[in-house]
Amino acid sequence: MPDEELDEREFELINIIGPQVTANQRDLSRQMNLSLGMVNMLIRRLITKGLIRTRQLNKKKIEYIITPKGFSEKMRKSVQYTVKTINSISNIKEGLNKIIQRLVSEGETEFYILGRSDFAHLVDMAIQEYSQNRFKGIFIEDVTQDYPEGILLVCKENVGNGHWKVKKAINLIEELAKANAFAERP
Repeated sequence: MPDEELDEREFELINIIGPQVTANQRDLSRQMNLSLGMVNMLIRRLITKGLIRTRQLNKKKIEYIITPKGFSEKMRKSVQYTVKTINSISNIKEGLNKIIQRLVSEGETEFYILGRSDFAHLVDMAIQEYSQNRFKGIFIEDVTQDYPEGILLVCKENVGNGHWKVKKAINLIEELAKANAFAERP
C-alpha cells in the first residue's frame, strides 16, 4: 500500500482540485509552479490510484472529481501532517525552554523580543512558563532605542548582527538550529 499514499506534489494537487473541480491542467500547472507535463503525470497517477476521476463536460473541458478514497487519503495525509507539525512545535518549545533556563541561570530577568510572529509569541510563552510569570517578554519592533539591561531575543530572520544598543543578544532561530531543536524525534 505504500504506492497508494500521496506524495507531497500529489497532496498539493488534490488540495487544489478539491475546491476547483473545473480547473484545467494549465491553471493547475501555474498554481503549482510545475510544468504541464508534470501536472498531467500527477493527474494520471491520482487516477490510477483511484483518488480522483474525470468527467468530460464538453469537447475541451474535463472535470476532476475527488473520489471517496481520495477524500479518505487526503484526510489521512492532513492528520499525519498536523501531528508532525504539533511534534515539531513541541520540539521547538523544548529547545526554547532550555535556552530560557540557561539565560535565567546566567542572571537574565529582562527579555526584549524582536519580532511579532507566532514564533515570537511562543518565545514569550516559554519565558512566562519557565519563570512562572515572574518575568515577561517585552515585544519590540526595532532596536534603535537603548536597552541597557536585559537580553535581546531575535525572533526574525535576516536581521543580521547590527549595532544593537543592548548588552547581550541571541538569535533564537540560529540558536535552535545549532541545538538541532527542529529535528524530528523517532
